[in-house]
Amino acid sequence: PQDKSENKKDEKKKDKIKPYDEVITDEATTQKGLFLVHRLDDKIFYEIPLDALGDELLWVTQIEKTQSGFGYGGTGAGNRVVRWELRDKKVLLRDVKYRIRAGGDDSVKNAVEATSLEPIIKTFAVKAWGKDKAPVIDVTDLFTSDVQEFSAKRRLNASGVDSKRTFVEAVKVFPKNIETKVLMTYKLSSSSDRSDRSTPTPTPRRRRSGPRRDPSQSAVTVLLHHSMVALPEKLMTPRKFDDRVGFFGVSFEDYGDTDRHQVENVRYITRWRLEKKDPDAEVSEPIKPIVFYVGRGVPEKWRPWVHKGIEAWQPAFEAAGFKNAILAKDAPSQREEPGWDPEDARYSSIRWLPSTTENAMGPHVHDPRTGEILESDIIVYHNILKLVRDWYFTQASPNDERAQKLPMPDDLIGELLAYVITHEVGHTLGFPHNMKASSSYTVEQLRDPEFTKKNGTEASIMDYGRFNYVAQPGDGAHLIPVVGPYDFFAVEWGYGQYKDAEAEKEGLAALVAKQLDNPMFRFGNPNPGEDPSQQTEDLGSDPIAATEMGMKNIKRVADNLVNATCTEGENYDLLKNMYSRLLSQWSRELGHVANVVGGMVKNNVWFGDGDQVFHSVEAARQRDAVAFINQNAFQTPSEFIDPNITLRLESSGAADRIVSSQKRVMRSLINETRIKRMAEHATRSADAVYLPVDTLADVRLGIWTELESYPVAIDLYRRNLQRAHVEMMTSFVSTEKPASDLPALARGELVQIAERIDASHGKTADETTALHLADIRARIEQTLKPREEKAKSAGQQASRP
Repeated sequence: PQDKSENKKDEKKKDKIKPYDEVITDEATTQKGLFLVHRLDDKIFYEIPLDALGDELLWVTQIEKTQSGFGYGGTGAGNRVVRWELRDKKVLLRDVKYRIRAGGDDSVKNAVEATSLEPIIKTFAVKAWGKDKAPVIDVTDLFTSDVQEFSAKRRLNASGVDSKRTFVEAVKVFPKNIETKVLMTYKLSSSSDRSDRSTPTPTPRRRRSGPRRDPSQSAVTVLLHHSMVALPEKLMTPRKFDDRVGFFGVSFEDYGDTDRHQVENVRYITRWRLEKKDPDAEVSEPIKPIVFYVGRGVPEKWRPWVHKGIEAWQPAFEAAGFKNAILAKDAPSQREEPGWDPEDARYSSIRWLPSTTENAMGPHVHDPRTGEILESDIIVYHNILKLVRDWYFTQASPNDERAQKLPMPDDLIGELLAYVITHEVGHTLGFPHNMKASSSYTVEQLRDPEFTKKNGTEASIMDYGRFNYVAQPGDGAHLIPVVGPYDFFAVEWGYGQYKDAEAEKEGLAALVAKQLDNPMFRFGNPNPGEDPSQQTEDLGSDPIAATEMGMKNIKRVADNLVNATCTEGENYDLLKNMYSRLLSQWSRELGHVANVVGGMVKNNVWFGDGDQVFHSVEAARQRDAVAFINQNAFQTPSEFIDPNITLRLESSGAADRIVSSQKRVMRSLINETRIKRMAEHATRSADAVYLPVDTLADVRLGIWTELESYPVAIDLYRRNLQRAHVEMMTSFVSTEKPASDLPALARGELVQIAERIDASHGKTADETTALHLADIRARIEQTLKPREEKAKSAGQQASRP
């Protein structure tokens, strides 16, 4: 009892409000801005002005820096709206929810308010009273402990915070925001210790897993960046989301519309607040333009190209009624404006990070109430230069002499960098990827110099078309994407102004109606394996014809590989890098053709504009696709086994890489999802269909063509492929709980292969081929052997001494 009494006395003493100068002493450093922020040793104090209490603030948490195997710097960890409230001698930090809303004054609104009580994230004792009774609170623990609402542990697959290894690194205070950086150490659970996967790169480019985690680590330390930003007092007029046009959005449940007899899920698009200085003018400068500052860290020689990439959007905005809507400016120098800081929420910037990461990213901060974009900082990692160089070399070098010998000249690298910047700026304007755009141009158009000069190589720079691998030497076609027809369309749809709500409704509907007749204005998210018109890193409306052109260029690049990458007195690292990149490009393009098989093209129309959203690819085109893959993927690509290349890199290994790439194409072509889709389509179609059984048979005939010749001679590369094919069929047959026809079809394929091997007995040209076929035959027999025979055989083996 005495101990409890003493504890209560200590608590009262601890919570006692002290004179201001006893809490914020002369040793404290103070920054003025959104709040007064005081730092005293390792303590952080907020002095919250009375007029700021109750304001809604956006809290954004990001992992600014991390470790190998734990994602990448710049990864978001969450955002929410918060409000600081004074309650007697305590300050409450509350979580403001906008998930459900209801307009009007009826009972539904009252019911929504009754279920929207704002949770209290944390409470803080008032330590002292500042000017005008502004509460002073100690917020150190808010940043150094594991507060669930601001934690990154789920992103890192961690279990909690080690406070002894956690420190506040820096606090910056600005008029509209407070930036706090914390060196945060998270403990790893046993399950996360075993994890060998990292967060995928969250970027507008090829996604791939990062390096493996160090299994000996018991914890992970990251630099966590908390940004608390004031939301606008005057709400921007929102624009409702339409899934036929590509915009990022914010969503909520609206209970106010009772006419539909259901809760309506409402979404607003994210966009900047652009308002004309002269509302009556057809084209006017905005009251406040979108300004991106090219950060001080951007290398001098790349700055003009970054400017070009930003302002490439100006024509699209001018077509939508805004002159000089988006501007690029150099950040003021340290001497010109020492206090300028890219972390100030009043500025949007391009930041250049010295990193080997091959990446760039364009996130933005927006008001969750209306979708208004408030600020953006585009992150460009230095090694983006390597990425665009590798892409351009493997895809476009046959058509550009500047790229046929490495290193490429700076003016070419500058053009490629400008393309990346334009793409990233597009994300900051509210635009997601539009993977439909690259399929709206024909192969003929992609080879046309006049067409590509005007429209680029894809209808939207927000696609992943990359560079023009379809164009052939002598075509003179443009090779790099530009802000295209769809981008002009989307800017007008999202940013165009109207005199009133009715005019806006009619104007937006008229714009969307253009999609019906013009495929260049259509939008589509990536739909892996299903829709051949919505693929990543593809070009052209005809994947087969486009890939046929691409294969010719890949052979040209391979022929020039040694000459382009090798320099006297240097090693073969660059050759190895480009060889690997080229092989990846080869399998990627063939994967585009694989998705024609069983393909369902999505044309996102609403009722009244079309009878169907999904349309099957014609059966003949699907057969053509398999024939193309048999000829180009499953026949050994001689350009990748050229001794002039391979013997400069290693004594062996090319065969493994070839079959690995072929297996990637095979897995893309034959998988349960595709087979199920094809089978379902066959049941409802009155037209001729390409059945799954036909697909597997055609693939088998392409992979096992040697069994139809005399004598039967199978080389190393084809033996590898045939083993991979049987291994895949075996894995399907071995499925314990079949969910499709695929196990049955695979069993039939193994039977067919076994019969053809039996028919070839005695007809082999060499002993290796004979042994290979005998081994395959034995493996198939083992797979097809009835289960009871396997059990009996296993029992006999076990009974032997």
